[in-house]
Amino acid sequence: MITVFGSINLDLVVSLPRLPAPGETIVGPDHQSFAGGKGANQALAAARAGARVRMIGAVGEDAHAGPALANLEAAGVDLSRVRHLEGTTGLAMIGVAPDGENLIMCASGVNARVAADWLEGELSPETFLVLQRELRAEPIREAVARAREACAFVLLNAAPSGDADLADLVDSVGVVVANEIEAAELGIARGAAPGSSADAFCAALSGPERLSVVTLGPRGVIARLGQNGWRVAAPRIEVVDTTGAGDAFVGALSAALDRGEGVPRALCEGTAAGALACTATGAQTSSPDAGAISALADTLTCERTTAS
Repeated sequence: MITVFGSINLDLVVSLPRLPAPGETIVGPDHQSFAGGKGANQALAAARAGARVRMIGAVGEDAHAGPALANLEAAGVDLSRVRHLEGTTGLAMIGVAPDGENLIMCASGVNARVAADWLEGELSPETFLVLQRELRAEPIREAVARAREACAFVLLNAAPSGDADLADLVDSVGVVVANEIEAAELGIARGAAPGSSADAFCAALSGPERLSVVTLGPRGVIARLGQNGWRVAAPRIEVVDTTGAGDAFVGALSAALDRGEGVPRALCEGTAAGALACTATGAQTSSPDAGAISALADTLTCERTTAS
C-alpha cells in the first residue's frame, strides 16, 4: 500500500496570453478552481494508476476543504488520516500560458502544521511512503527518519525546488525523483560541479541501492541505479497544461514500483502518465487512469545507457 505524506491544496488556475515578468500584470479571460497540492496530486495519480493509497495531511475548516478532497474520495483514497484543522486550506495560484507552461504561487495554510508524528503507527516494512518538499523541512526530515526506523520504503520527490538543505536525505531513501532544476540543486549540494549535465546530476543522486530519476520534460526521463542507467523518450503529445505532469509521473511510477514492476516498465508508465497529464487542464483532473497509462506505456521503449 502507498502512503502519501504531503500537502493538500485548492488550485486557482488563470489562463493567460503569456506568463508575466516581475512587476508586470497580465490579464486573462477566465479562471477555474481545481483540487491540488503535490501530496494530494500524487495520491490521486497513484490511485488512478491502480494502487491502494492512504493520504496523510491536513485541510482547513473552510469552504475549500471539501473541494480539495473530493477527487481523492471519488478515487477511493483512504482519507481517514487527513486532519481538519482550524485555519485555511492550502491555496495555489497558477497562471497558464497558451503553450502550457505555468507560474505557480502557493499559500501553505494548514499544510504548515502537518507533523511527522501523524505517521505514528502508519509505517511498516510493507509501506511505500511517498514524500515531497511542499511541506516544511522539519516534518519531511522526521518522516524519513521514522520510515527508516520502521524499515519502510521511501520515494522522495524533490519538488518543489528551493531547499537544498534536504540534500542529505537522499542517502536515506530508495527512490529520488527530480526535474532538471531540482536535480541540479541537489546534485551540486552533493558535490557535483555546477553546469554539469543532467546525466551527471542523476548520477550524483543515485547509489548502489537507490534509484535516481530525472525528468526532462519533452526530452523524456533518465534514471540511474548503481551502474545501471536507463532513458525513456517522451511521446509526442499536444500540450495543454503542464501543471500536473510531474505529480502524475510520480504517482504512476510509485504505483508500478509498489506492485513489483521492474525499473524499465515503471519508468515507461511514469512517462506515459506525465505525458497524458499534459493533454488536459488541472493537476488532478488531468491525471490518467490505469488503462490509458498502460496503453501508452506499451508504445514506449526504455533504453539501457552506459554509466560513466
